[in-house]
Amino acid sequence: MIDKVLAGVTLAVCVVLLLRLMLGRARQQRFDAAARRAWYWLKVKAVTLWRWRSLRRQADQAARDAIARASGRPARSEDDGEWKGNVYTPKDFRKPKKPH
Repeated sequence: MIDKVLAGVTLAVCVVLLLRLMLGRARQQRFDAAARRAWYWLKVKAVTLWRWRSLRRQADQAARDAIARASGRPARSEDDGEWKGNVYTPKDFRKPKKPH
């Protein structure tokens, strides 16, 4: 089964390349440009499909964090700073107390 599919794909590629050779120079350039656009489009779609699930999970987590901050609760872990409205101030930014 796999050998027949591979032979069919090879035959299709050979036919396309043969037809490309029969075209004139200007049409070859247009064909090549169209092939590059199609390859780029396929690559973008494949990467989008590959990363969709993780990006969706990150977006959901960011939304949950924003809702938690807006309601006054810490987002994921212990909060190591202060929220005043939508401004976050980490504890590291506080000035050290001066000894008397």
